[in-house]
Amino acid sequence: MTLLTPPVAESEPTGTDRTPTARHYLMCPPVHFDVVYAINPWMDLSVPVDAGHAVVQWQALKDAYEAHGHTVDVIEPEPGLPDMVYAANGGIVVNGQALAARFTHPERQPEGVAYDAWLRGSGAQHGLVGLGQAAEQNEGEGDLLWDGEVMLAGTGFRTSRAAHAEVAERLGVDVVTLELVDPRFYHLDTALAVLTTASDDGTRPEVAYFPEAFTPEAQAVLRERYPDAIIATEADAEVLGLNAVSDGKHVFLSDRATGMHAALRERGFTPVGIDLSELLKGGGSVKCCTLELRPAPEVRA
Repeated sequence: MTLLTPPVAESEPTGTDRTPTARHYLMCPPVHFDVVYAINPWMDLSVPVDAGHAVVQWQALKDAYEAHGHTVDVIEPEPGLPDMVYAANGGIVVNGQALAARFTHPERQPEGVAYDAWLRGSGAQHGLVGLGQAAEQNEGEGDLLWDGEVMLAGTGFRTSRAAHAEVAERLGVDVVTLELVDPRFYHLDTALAVLTTASDDGTRPEVAYFPEAFTPEAQAVLRERYPDAIIATEADAEVLGLNAVSDGKHVFLSDRATGMHAALRERGFTPVGIDLSELLKGGGSVKCCTLELRPAPEVRA
């Protein structure tokens, strides 16, 4: 394939009748969560962290997924890796092929090894094919978001442009590069959420994003590809309201992103508010805690 260049409580929706799709997620409990270094603007060493409360909030997210019919696998957390809870960064899985991350900062680099081991071991029991760790700097679904047609790929802070070419080649997907410019939104999944993916019946993918997180060139690409996207306010982006997970109907996101909740309801989605205020201290929210394990497509006769 080719690397493309730029040319709260659950609320009932109104409007479009949407259908959820059961998903399979990988999560990591934050039993070792702490802020002991600062590698993004959200991390403040002077602010105390309550790991016990973080576990309670994380469990509520896991319970919400399962209550809505989704499967959640859990990777064992490792001591000394306080950010391992942010499972989305551990890799990218598309069509049953799993490429583990290669982190930028030394503090997180052992996480890539841990997620690679899970994807090749336990992941194989679910039919996944582990491809090993990426050769280039690649922070998994933090910067790589699959819309069913192309891989939206962030760069500018963590994942390198060279990693985009590697993903295109190793996963056999088309890649659209999007450059980030605001350090608050250091990963693509803090500035853009995929709400629905493309389907065989011709349905186009839908996204929400915060334009000011991107270069003018990336904004132009997004406007062209997603003319009907939900445009997030800065207030919602600042509470990581775009760090969301969608099953096509239910959108799990920060309970603080009230404007995004309203915008989602207007489009026929059902927002499911989650309080992850403790994990926000490390710069992550719902999506950061969630790696989607996308299976290989069924073989049709």
